[in-house]
Amino acid sequence: MIQISQESLKPLASKYIWWKTPEEAVAMPERVIAQVMNIGDYSDVQSLVSQVGDEVLREVLTHAEAGQFNERSWAYWHYRLELSSVDHVPALPVRRFA
Repeated sequence: MIQISQESLKPLASKYIWWKTPEEAVAMPERVIAQVMNIGDYSDVQSLVSQVGDEVLREVLTHAEAGQFNERSWAYWHYRLELSSVDHVPALPVRRFA
């Protein structure tokens, strides 16, 4: 579990996890971070990066659940965080039903 100030994530949570209260959303900081990484505007992404740092972003990306990222964001963050080279981005996570 990621340790980050829930208070600092509340403004982002209220904007990007609109279906929950900020208090409910920040209980799962990984979800807030993933949502901003996926659909955040430039300013919010820059704010997030300065708050949590690249190591936390790598952790969120490597443990992402199916549906948390679209293809474009998935590829961008893998390149940006130096987790893969050009044309070697791993496949998006998929749901598996037993």
